[in-house]
Amino acid sequence: MNQSKKHTLKEKIDSFIFGKLIDQPRWELEKALIGHVNSVLDLGCGSHSDIRYFKKKLKRTVGVDLFSPSLNIGRENLLHHEYYKIDILSAAKYFGENSFDCVVALDVIEHLEKTDGLCLLDQMETIARKKVIIFTPNGFLEQKPFDGNEWQRHLSGWEIDEMRQMGFDIIGINGWKALRGQRARITIRPKSFWKRMSYLSELYVTKNPQFAFQILCVKNL
Repeated sequence: MNQSKKHTLKEKIDSFIFGKLIDQPRWELEKALIGHVNSVLDLGCGSHSDIRYFKKKLKRTVGVDLFSPSLNIGRENLLHHEYYKIDILSAAKYFGENSFDCVVALDVIEHLEKTDGLCLLDQMETIARKKVIIFTPNGFLEQKPFDGNEWQRHLSGWEIDEMRQMGFDIIGINGWKALRGQRARITIRPKSFWKRMSYLSELYVTKNPQFAFQILCVKNL
């Protein structure tokens, strides 16, 4: 059996055993979005936003990014209904007040300085009619630029308590925090074993986000 077939077989076995735990961010997003909103503005959408899974279930999804290569990949693959090259810190001026049911920033706010991040949150609440959703590491996580994109550097960390004080409900994502590092990669060997332990730990950290690697923050307006 060649390496690719072994890899596929492992993925099928993992999918059978762990089910939705393998792609927890996607399923938690679906619970927050589907049946609650019709339109989503995806700020800092990049090239492979998880909002792509819901394009057919939502009336309108719009991707916004300032990095042309990522934006072009998303546009070519038709991941959103619409795309715009806009500075996300100018989004409220461009789209206007109450122009989308929901505004999301997935793996975005940690790439901004703290003051800019707070400005982004204010703009998201201005644009959104119903919900604001943030997906970010649990606290500060160092990350350097990659793929020629300087904006991939992490500049700030966001804590559970501060997000709760701003009115967000918090869901723990991607398992026990100690198992993952930059770009959510497993850092402990053997990685195949600890990846599976990470899946299992999601059963606990979902409702105990202080132990989670990442947090999904949902605010109902």
